[in-house]
Amino acid sequence: MARRIAVLGGAGGIGRALVARLAEEGAALAVLDLPASLERHPAPSGIPAIPLDLADARSTQAGFTRLAEHFPALDGFVNLAGFASARASLSETTPAVFDEVMQGNLRGALLAAQQAMPLLERGNGASFVNTASGLAQNIRPGYGPYAIAKAGIIALTRTLALEAAPKVRVNAVCPGAVDTAFLRGGTGRSDEADAPALDLSAYVSAIPLGRLAEAEDVVGPISFLLSGDSRYITGQCLWINGGGYMP
Repeated sequence: MARRIAVLGGAGGIGRALVARLAEEGAALAVLDLPASLERHPAPSGIPAIPLDLADARSTQAGFTRLAEHFPALDGFVNLAGFASARASLSETTPAVFDEVMQGNLRGALLAAQQAMPLLERGNGASFVNTASGLAQNIRPGYGPYAIAKAGIIALTRTLALEAAPKVRVNAVCPGAVDTAFLRGGTGRSDEADAPALDLSAYVSAIPLGRLAEAEDVVGPISFLLSGDSRYITGQCLWINGGGYMP
C-alpha cells in the first residue's frame, strides 16, 4: 500500500521539490497551501490541491476536513508553511507585525498539528515533520519575530513527540537560508521577484560547504524523517546549513 502523505506548503520551492521526490517514491500525496500559492504553482496532475490559510482557524479546519475526505488516515505529514516579516530590530517591531508573524508561523503550526494528528494516529507508523529554522537558535539581528516563532516550533515539535508517542514520531528540520522564493518575499505572499532580504555573498562566505542551500538539500532530510529509516527517531531537529551552525 502506498504511503499517504500530506504536504502543507507544498506549492513553495521546497514543497514542490518534496512532492516530486515523494511522487517518484510512489507515495499517495495531497498538497495544502494558500490559494494564491496553489494558483501560481498548481499541484501535479492527479494530486489533490487543498487551499487553506493557517492564519484563519476556520480555513485551516475546512482544509483538513477536505484532506480527510481524500485520506481518512495519514502515514506522513510535513508542515513547510511559514513566512518572515521585513527585517527590523525588535525595538522597531510593532505589536501588529509581531502578532502576524506569530499567527502565521507558531499559531498556525499548532492549528495544523491539532488537525493532522488524529489522521496520523490512524496511520501506520506515522511521521510528522515540522519546519523550524536555523535562526531559532543561531540568532541574528533583525529577524526577531521569525526566530522567536521558529524557536516555539522546536518546543512544539518536542512536546508533540512526547504526547504522540508511540503512535506518531514528530521531528523538525531546521534549515539555514535556501535558494527559493522565500528569500524574495515568499510564494503566495509576493510576486517572487523581490531582491533577496539577505546579503547572499556575505552569507555564503561564512558557510563551510561554500554555497547556498538548494531545495533538494532539505528534501533529502525530510524524506529520511518520513521513512522507516528514521523509525527510532523522535523529538529531534536536523540542522541543515552547510556547517554554518553546529549546535
